[in-house]
Amino acid sequence: QVQLVESGGGLVQAGGSLRLSCAASGRTFSSLVMGWFRQAPGKEREFVATISRSGVSTYYADSVKGRFTISRDNAKNTVYLQMNSLKPEDTAVYYCAAETTISVATTAGRYDYWGQGTQVTVSS
Repeated sequence: QVQLVESGGGLVQAGGSLRLSCAASGRTFSSLVMGWFRQAPGKEREFVATISRSGVSTYYADSVKGRFTISRDNAKNTVYLQMNSLKPEDTAVYYCAAETTISVATTAGRYDYWGQGTQVTVSS
């Protein structure tokens, strides 16, 4: 079993930045592919970014490409999401997720474990 705890959400003005963190426990972190998803009110959960077990490979949704950066520190069992140039449409609950296969994944159904989510609100 893997436990995931997100932090770093909050209220920020458009154009600002936030860094989300997700601390993992319960399994060797370097064996997990990690991802970030988000869900806005009234919308389905959508993929944001994913990172391979080593951190070498990353993949982003088109809507955040060039603005968000996913990274991981396997020594600290933590994955990060640096969010720059935030827009009001980035407002959502952001979820950290982990999967135990070997390849990065962009669909929520591939992920086995989820955090409780952290709210990000971007004001215009």
